[in-house]
Amino acid sequence: MTRSVELKRITAETSISIKLDLDGQGEFKGSSGIGFFDHMLNLLAHHSGFNISLEAKGDLEVDGHHTVEDIGIVLGQALAQTLGDKAGIRRYGHMLLPMDEALLMLALDLSGRPFLSYDVPLLSAKVGNFDTELVEEFVRALVTNGGLTLHVKLLAGKNTHHIIEAVFKGLGRVLRTAVAYDEKAQGIPSTKGML
Repeated sequence: MTRSVELKRITAETSISIKLDLDGQGEFKGSSGIGFFDHMLNLLAHHSGFNISLEAKGDLEVDGHHTVEDIGIVLGQALAQTLGDKAGIRRYGHMLLPMDEALLMLALDLSGRPFLSYDVPLLSAKVGNFDTELVEEFVRALVTNGGLTLHVKLLAGKNTHHIIEAVFKGLGRVLRTAVAYDEKAQGIPSTKGML
């Protein structure tokens, strides 16, 4: 079964096209128009093993908010579509991720019930030209549209760049675990019979 999809979202503020392949080689192609965010999306693709192709045009003359959030929306929708009924997957992923002095805890459930607990204080308002508060906006859009339950908590960290890298690397790693097929699974991983 192919676990890939291509989705588009066009609004008055953005035009986003994403192709997602869950069983890829961890490749990111394209650009959001925001250099630091592209670096983070590349980390997400690499650590998840997903292939992500992105075409994005947004109102960057205003700021990056609409572009970053809408990419999260489309990526979440693509994730939900590629997983279908989620039969045979592991469903859960969790980890402690160190990134130099930063240490992040992440726990994920592909539950179909959107919930985000995000406790990641950032020390700097910007990394380069990127507004760091947009990290949470991206994660929230991904969680809401992907139907994820996600807890993210910073346990240690002093460098904002390292903290944000830990978020994207960790998110990639827990997604990689949760979407993987479980050789012992029989059908949908829930006693309810659906997720």
